[in-house]
Amino acid sequence: MEAANEPIGNSQAHSVIHFSINSKMARNEQLIRQHKILQILERIRFGETIEEIRHDVIEELGLSKISSRTILRDLEALQAAGFDIQTIDVDRGKVYKLGPRSKAPAKIAASSTELISLFLGRQLLFPLAGTPFWQGIETFWQKIQDELPVGVVEHYERFKKTLRVLGVAAKNYEKHHGILGTIHRAIMEHRVLEIKYHSLENPGKVRYVEPYSVVLYNSSLYILAREKGDQAHPVRNWKLDRFEKAVALDEYFKVPSDLDLDRFIGQGAGIFLGEKRIEFKIWISREAAVWVREEPWHPDQSIKQLNDGAIELMVPAVDEREIIPKVLSFGPNAKILAPTQSKNAIKAMLAQMLAQY
Repeated sequence: MEAANEPIGNSQAHSVIHFSINSKMARNEQLIRQHKILQILERIRFGETIEEIRHDVIEELGLSKISSRTILRDLEALQAAGFDIQTIDVDRGKVYKLGPRSKAPAKIAASSTELISLFLGRQLLFPLAGTPFWQGIETFWQKIQDELPVGVVEHYERFKKTLRVLGVAAKNYEKHHGILGTIHRAIMEHRVLEIKYHSLENPGKVRYVEPYSVVLYNSSLYILAREKGDQAHPVRNWKLDRFEKAVALDEYFKVPSDLDLDRFIGQGAGIFLGEKRIEFKIWISREAAVWVREEPWHPDQSIKQLNDGAIELMVPAVDEREIIPKVLSFGPNAKILAPTQSKNAIKAMLAQMLAQY
């Protein structure tokens, strides 16, 4: 498996945000076009004709062609969804523009409990600082604060001290802001990426990948992508920390119709991807059993209670590197029983560690 795949453990307490791509191409492309049309209308004060919108969509999405009828259907779909898009007859023809309801700010009532919950959620997403995702979080948070009366803010500041968020990694992706923006655009527009990537075996190697999704896992961002032309490994994890550059090429790819990223991610006990599960059988001592019960390793794990208070844990994974670090973290209170290959791998590690000491 590609060295970019990190040996990370898993529990239900971990936050995983999965920004997935719809595998149904027609629907996905329609959403991308409609979002682009809204962006165009937001910046054009006096509106544009169908042909002018069509030209801008082709230019900004890098399309070879698109019909005026398709643009019209997209505009009608946006109007039906509730967007205030108006038409006005001018000298150059009928133009489309955003009406006043689309520009008016939405008033949302929020309770103190809801504000506290939003604050806590914001802290959990600190690793996204410096990314386009964080910018949206921060601007929305600032708008909320600007609308609150002074007394409410003071009460809120006192109340939020009763519950704190700890354990959030002290890292952010500010230096990867431009790279992540390019990757996000390539995902949305199905563009091939040229990347310079530092893996353990090939530091600084230039590669060409088809990006499908971004995953936030254990405070690190990963790009789920397929290396162009690599049929043996359809999807791999590429850690954003190891990207030196990313360029969206004028080359497009088609997302496989049978690609199910949720299924790939759910197979393992961590960030590794794969279709074939390995069933691990692990002995956990009576003293450590409580920790495994409180913090499960995988949603599909099973536990067999033993007479002496110890347990046998059956947990699926796609790579032993997801399991071995967790077993070692329990010291003498955990032991792999199966598969034998992983049991022997731990023996070899322990021999090396003993030699070092």
